[in-house]
Amino acid sequence: MEEAIQIVTAIKNGQVKPIYFLMGEEPYYIDKIANYIEDHLMPEEEKSFNQMVMYGRDASVEEIISNAKRYPMMAERQVIVVKEAQDLSRTIEKLEAYAENPQPTTTLVVCYKYKKIDKRKKLYKAVAKSGVIFESKRLYENQVADWIQKTLKSNGYAISPKAAQMLVEFLGTDLSKIDNELQKLQLIAPKGTTISPELIEENIGISKDFNNFELRKALGIRDSLKVHRIINYFSQNTKDNPIVVTVSLLFGYFSQILQYHGLADKSKANVAKTLKINPYFVADYVTAARNYPMRKVSSIITYLRETDVKSKGVGASGVPPGDLLKELVVKIMN
Repeated sequence: MEEAIQIVTAIKNGQVKPIYFLMGEEPYYIDKIANYIEDHLMPEEEKSFNQMVMYGRDASVEEIISNAKRYPMMAERQVIVVKEAQDLSRTIEKLEAYAENPQPTTTLVVCYKYKKIDKRKKLYKAVAKSGVIFESKRLYENQVADWIQKTLKSNGYAISPKAAQMLVEFLGTDLSKIDNELQKLQLIAPKGTTISPELIEENIGISKDFNNFELRKALGIRDSLKVHRIINYFSQNTKDNPIVVTVSLLFGYFSQILQYHGLADKSKANVAKTLKINPYFVADYVTAARNYPMRKVSSIITYLRETDVKSKGVGASGVPPGDLLKELVVKIMN
């Protein structure tokens, strides 16, 4: 996030490079930087003659180079944005000769999503010397809630830890998808608002009471009534609550509890750091660890693996997902 901001800030300050090679597993920042350059690098009246968007599936590296070598028409520069450049992965190294001596009046933006070029190859070294190489790394699930908080803070909003976790568990780690939902919330709520679970439930459709976050919390404190209410809700809403996601999240949760049991230093700071969780949730893990000794947690992980296999049709063909979940939580809580 910080590196992407630095690139955009440099462009705002007039420090424009001839090549921007944007690559990596997370497309969100690649799109953000490319879109900023497309929208702001030249005046609107110059774009029709001096700004071009090309696509990797339709263009060759030779065609990209040919266009990049053109001179701008009645303007200081031209901008060429190559989208879906990963479709040129077999021939992308041919760009090396141009990168060695790029046209100074051209800004070439290469969007190389989901892949990256080899740092040992000549192309990487040539681009790094004459332009900017940006690698957009996919965030781990435990990093996304912090990303949500920082993104909202930069726009004048806050969010409660539970609300952030709800978004992560419902939307996954796709930053573009999460950002779309955050934009909706910011259109509705005035600046200075703290995004709450209630606001998310009303405007995004994620239940604040019946979700995987609440299921884990209820299991942790052994609230049998609440656990079964949530499981019954999941059984009636399987499309929005797929069993494979629930089992995966529970597996991660009980693996963290097992990890907690093995810690010599159980201070709040160390638990948060080791388990990679928000310090706000440490007390929940302490309670869960008291309720589930290490030997029991080991058994639960076995139950979760068995349920995962059954949910995929192995050894339990035709059993409804809701029944598998009910059987699972009974085993966990007994």
